[in-house]
Amino acid sequence: METVVSGVRFTEDQSTNLATLYGRAIDARSERPVLGDTTAEDVVRKIDYDFGKFKVSENDAFGIAARGKVFDDVVRDFVHRHPECTVVHLGVGMDSRVFRIDPPATVRWFDIDFPDVIDLRRRLYPERENTTMIGASVTDDWLDAVPGDRTTLVVAEGLTMYLDPAAGLELFRRVVEHLPTGEVFFDAYSKLGVRAQKTNAIVRRAKATLRWGIDDPSELAGTGLVPVSVRTADAFVPEEAWTRLPPVTRVVYRTALRVPVLRNMGKLMHFRFGA
Repeated sequence: METVVSGVRFTEDQSTNLATLYGRAIDARSERPVLGDTTAEDVVRKIDYDFGKFKVSENDAFGIAARGKVFDDVVRDFVHRHPECTVVHLGVGMDSRVFRIDPPATVRWFDIDFPDVIDLRRRLYPERENTTMIGASVTDDWLDAVPGDRTTLVVAEGLTMYLDPAAGLELFRRVVEHLPTGEVFFDAYSKLGVRAQKTNAIVRRAKATLRWGIDDPSELAGTGLVPVSVRTADAFVPEEAWTRLPPVTRVVYRTALRVPVLRNMGKLMHFRFGA
């Protein structure tokens, strides 16, 4: 008999990770999935939770899955370039990225999130060799649990905008101080995007609060991070994924992304640090 986990109680900000999990599950059920995360669909079935309250549409699910694929591709590329690296997934939520990537045993992987989120992950996901789950706020002192002896990729998907700006900057400063060399990849909202958060359906329905908007990579100059690339919201969808959208929706999306103020509301930021 399949185990069903009940009594899931997250804060508003934390509950967004259930909304994105549900979006990946919806994508997995579609005829032409973008991410094809069947693990997400399995996990949704095992949680006794009202996912319907998020009202995640097929278009929402497409956006969630497309962004996830962009992150997966960055992780795969880093692991390919550094087969004996460390990967740190900040604010992992219920994301099954480590299972999608399936890195070789030479890669050390750390999933970081609040203790109650990690507790739920332990109940739903199998243990995996060389994968460590750490129950802590990303702004707490968890870095001592990550050995600083390898080049490291730090990824944070759907996280930075929920952080207090000062705490977010301090987080990246500590990452750079603790780890010898590596890269950081995350998505961010512009300051306008944070101010316009009520237009984000998933954030609004989860009653979450966005706090940190980043307009330019120079705002992180004091952290020791060196910009590699900054891509606007049109990069959230891999080129091959556009064909998965219905023609009318595709035209609407592409038309909206031609407007600079809309295109710049979301960014993918890639940095390096160390030698």
